[in-house]
Amino acid sequence: MPPKAHLRPHLTVDELKSRYRHVKDTTEARRWHLLYLIAQDWTIKQAAQVVDLNYDYAKQIVRRYNHEGPDSALNRSKMRRASSRSLLTPEQQAELALALQRPAPDGGRWSGPKVAQWIAKKTGRKRVWPQRGWDYLLRFFLHRKVSFEID
Repeated sequence: MPPKAHLRPHLTVDELKSRYRHVKDTTEARRWHLLYLIAQDWTIKQAAQVVDLNYDYAKQIVRRYNHEGPDSALNRSKMRRASSRSLLTPEQQAELALALQRPAPDGGRWSGPKVAQWIAKKTGRKRVWPQRGWDYLLRFFLHRKVSFEID
């Protein structure tokens, strides 16, 4: 039988259980569940199988928890997305919403690449990826700032 993993006593077993059961983010919940099981003398392999995580990734979670403490279980990718800046100012977004209500500069329909070109021209950037143009196109469409047909 593999050796049991050791967890530093940053949190009690009850605190680990509480975090696993009450956190809204599923990524964090799985990490807390893994740590909770290991705190109850499960092996990393057993706990990883139960929470459906890769064994090596589970070892990494335990190692990070031991070194960094409870903050290591946070979903950092979510934090990165929340802090990313918009390419357009609110004024430029209003301008884009108006532009999208008219035909595209070439006379056709708007597309991700066309919106990306518009953004690049408006912001003075050398290049804006077509996906970012598509993101803005969908954002305006979904928030009903404009209505148009998408091919």
